[in-house]
Amino acid sequence: MYEIHFDKPVHVHFMGIGGISMSGIAEILLNEGFTVSGSDRAKSVLTETLEAQGVQIFYKQIASNITDDIDLVVYSAAIAKDNPELLAAIEQNIPTLTRAELLGQIMKNYDMPIAISGTHGKTTTTSMVSEVLMKAETDPTLSIGGMLPSIGGNIRIGKSEYFVTEACEYTNSFLSFFPKISLILNVEEDHLDFFKDIHDIRASFHRFAKLLPADGTLIINGDMDGFDVITEGIGCKIVTFGEKPADTYYYTDLAFDASAHASFTLHSPLEDAHITLSVPGKHNVLNAMAAIALSDRLGLPRKISLAAVSSFKGTERRFEHKGKIGGITIIDDYAHHPTEIRATLEAALKTEHKTLWCVFQPHTYTRTKAFLDDFAKALSLADHVVLADIYAAREKNTIGISSKDLAEKIAALGKPCSYFPSFDEIENFLLEKCSSGDLLITMGAGDVYKIGENLLGK
Repeated sequence: MYEIHFDKPVHVHFMGIGGISMSGIAEILLNEGFTVSGSDRAKSVLTETLEAQGVQIFYKQIASNITDDIDLVVYSAAIAKDNPELLAAIEQNIPTLTRAELLGQIMKNYDMPIAISGTHGKTTTTSMVSEVLMKAETDPTLSIGGMLPSIGGNIRIGKSEYFVTEACEYTNSFLSFFPKISLILNVEEDHLDFFKDIHDIRASFHRFAKLLPADGTLIINGDMDGFDVITEGIGCKIVTFGEKPADTYYYTDLAFDASAHASFTLHSPLEDAHITLSVPGKHNVLNAMAAIALSDRLGLPRKISLAAVSSFKGTERRFEHKGKIGGITIIDDYAHHPTEIRATLEAALKTEHKTLWCVFQPHTYTRTKAFLDDFAKALSLADHVVLADIYAAREKNTIGISSKDLAEKIAALGKPCSYFPSFDEIENFLLEKCSSGDLLITMGAGDVYKIGENLLGK
């Protein structure tokens, strides 16, 4: 396999350079003196940021983009095997790597590479860890799957030994990584267009955990189903977090304020601490404990880690307060799995509001079909559900599923549910039905956030 070395910069071409992870990796290499070019389907804020730094980006993926001076071609999961650029690279015998393989190669250039994984919570926990490392003045390099306001984007280039990245299980991407510390937040069924079942997913996380060296550390949710399967035969140190006193880190005295921000007592091998978070929901208690456990393992001052986690206000699209119109509070959230939806709506129910509206855009046909009943039950926590069409992402509808099927399931549970095929119709419906004091959440991993922004006149 081709290997990247920071002391030997080459010309790297990125196919799908506008992706949030790909753009960040490109910026890291650019900062290390590499020549970077790329291609994507359309301009975006991320591609324009790279172009401003001198990166040549093509907005039509054709074979002639692959020139003789390119030393390595990197492609994302969205790139088809018959893509003209990819075929041209193969024909010219130019080495190729997947995004995950390149990210793994980059990790080898740092003494303390940290990978944060799990079915849910990766972006929030990676962001919490990032805030701790920055407040501790460790000068880390950060690769985050969302936009973190304190760094003005999804990437931060540092000069220290610390490298922190999200580690996604989809297509077994994280098995290409070389972490020294790994964090597993939770493991549930998802991405069933790739994995066979939960057993297949747990096997993948087990292989991920086994990537750690003997002197590495696995920080893992000790209460989740399949814990023994994932940790079996792991030779490194294991640190657990969860709700039970048997865990290395656990909490008691959980309470919530009117904004659903949790306060709790943290118990750990170090001194106990009382913590009040600035992000909502019980799920963020576990994310915060994981971040503190990691900070403790790095030997960072506990005073700094507690302050950073407590003051963390979230990332874009994670229970993000978008604004108010006519006394209606509009929140946007990235939740696209039943567990995430339930966690977000449970947090919303703990806030002060009159009626809770949820506008949900299902993400991918396979996920919608696999979790149809679970989606219906989770969404039924809202007072009124509004459904948009399924966001296809990488898929085609070959299985005959639609948002109407989900609407029928929700209605059968006795919950008011409306479906509209266009955002305009949804916006007009909400303007007519919502009233002052209501809480409106736009939810999903697609472009559903535009509904709230349109309502606010953005």
